[in-house]
Parts: sequence; structure tokens; C-alpha cells
Amino acid sequence: MTVFLAGMGTGLSLIMAIGAQNAFVLKLGLMRRHVLPVVLFCALSDAILIGFGVGGMEVAGQRLPWLAPAMRWGGVAFLLWYGARSFLAAWRGGEALRPDANGHGLGKALLTIAALTWLNPHVYLDTVVLLGAISAQWAQPWVFGAGAMAGSFLFFFSLGYGARLLAPVFARPRSWQWLEFGVGCVMWLIAAKLALG
Repeated sequence: MTVFLAGMGTGLSLIMAIGAQNAFVLKLGLMRRHVLPVVLFCALSDAILIGFGVGGMEVAGQRLPWLAPAMRWGGVAFLLWYGARSFLAAWRGGEALRPDANGHGLGKALLTIAALTWLNPHVYLDTVVLLGAISAQWAQPWVFGAGAMAGSFLFFFSLGYGARLLAPVFARPRSWQWLEFGVGCVMWLIAAKLALG
């Protein structure tokens, strides 16, 4: 259970950053349009990528012993950069929710979320590379991966269906600054844990 919860916590902390994909899900949730198919698409896509990362890292780690440490330090560098970017966004302020969601048909919504999910290089870094590398640190990498998958489902369903509750909060720019600051802290905490083994 400890490994599962560690996977869930790590997955949740990586996915919480507000990016184009999460902003789009949040906007559709605020509009109450196509929430179920969109959040299901996001969560299933994450599950596929996490499974590939965990399975790939396990096999690759056996054949290429240098790969896990290289991915680990690459993950540390990425998390430090991502955290710094979040701190900078918090300091600058003025962030707003501006996803490109002009068309509201189901087909267009799914095409948009597919592009935001599968064409985003950060999703591969987060799910395949970073979660794959972190899972290799545990004795039961697949339990860790299952926790990360569960975290993804929990996050996307909460974001999509809970968005209407967040509308008054995110109407204030200061809320975005606090969110970015929190994301930066989480990213640097994960980087420190990963660096210290």
C-alpha cells in the first residue's frame, strides 16, 4: 500500500501543474461540456504512457544499467527547471485561464484534447521518463505505476467535475500566483527526493 500511495502522490504532484491540457479540461468543466469523454481520454492516455514508462524502464534497466541513473538525473534537472518556471510565473503574476476552446462540439473537443495530450513533449517527460525512472527506485515498480494511474484518474475526474466549484477562486489572478508557487515547491521537493535517492 505504501508503494501504491507513493505512486499516486507522485503522479498527482506531476500532473497538477496548470498547462494547456489541464486548462482545457478546466474550461470544459466550467462550461459543463463533454466532461466525461474528455477526462476519460486524458486519464486513459496517462495510464497507457505510465504503463509504457514503468514497463520500459524495468526492461531497459536490465539491459542498460546506466539508463536508470541517467534518467534519474535528467528528471532532477527537468524538475528543477519546471519548478523555476513556476516560481517565475508566480512572481510575474497576471496568469489567466486561456485555453483555445472555441469549438464546443464533442469531436472538436476530443481532437483538441488528443493534440494537447499526445503532442505535448512534457507529457512524455512526466509519464514515460520521470514516472518510469522513479518507479525503478521501488521494489514493486508496477504497484507504483498503478498508484500513478489511479492518481491520474482521480485528478482528471476531480478537475473536470469540480471545475464549477473553482470558478470564483480562479477569477482572482492572485489564486493563479499561489497555484504556481505551490507547483514550484512540489517540483523542487520531488527533485530533491529523486536526487537523494
